Amino acid sequence: MPRKAYGRRYAQAVFEIALEKKELERWQTDLQKVVEAIGDETFLAAMESPKIKIDKKTELLKKRLGDINPLALNLVLMLINRGGVGMIGEIAGEYQRLLDAYRGVQTADVITAVSLDDKDKEKLAENIGALLGTKVVLKSEVDPEILGGIVARVGGKLLDGSTRSKLAALKRELVGAERKR
Repeated sequence: MPRKAYGRRYAQAVFEIALEKKELERWQTDLQKVVEAIGDETFLAAMESPKIKIDKKTELLKKRLGDINPLALNLVLMLINRGGVGMIGEIAGEYQRLLDAYRGVQTADVITAVSLDDKDKEKLAENIGALLGTKVVLKSEVDPEILGGIVARVGGKLLDGSTRSKLAALKRELVGAERKR
C-alpha cells in the first residue's frame, strides 16, 4: 500500500482521537512541533538510527518537543519503530485538511504572475469563497509564466483566469476559424 494512504489513515485516526477528546488545536500544534523537529536532518537521522535504543529516542523526543500530548508522543514512537517517521509531514498535512473540512474551510492553491500583498490575498480569498460558498484560506505561489491573472485550485476545481490560458484559447479559436475557410 502506498505511504500516502498510510498517512491518510494515521491522520484520520488522530483526527478522530482529537475530536473525541476535544483537543483539535492541541493535536494541530503537537503535529507541527513534530514536523519541525523531524525537519532537522541530524535529529531525523538519530530517530531512524537502529543503534540508538528506543528509551534514548523517547528521552530525546521529550526533550526536543517539550510539552506534547502523550498520545502524540506515542504516535511518533510508533512511526519510528515502524520506519515511517518520515511520513509525519503527510500526516500533519492530512490532519490539517481534515480539520479545515470539519470547520468548513477550504484551501485554495493560487498561482499569480506577481506577488500579492496581504490585502490582495484577503480580498481574493473572499472572492473565491463567495464564488464557492465557503470560507477559503489561500496558499499562494508566484509563477511569472502565467503572464497575468490567476490560477486557483480548490478541492477538485480549477479556476484558470490566467492571461496565458486566455491567449491559448484565442490561438485555438483563430486557428479553428482559419481552418473553416
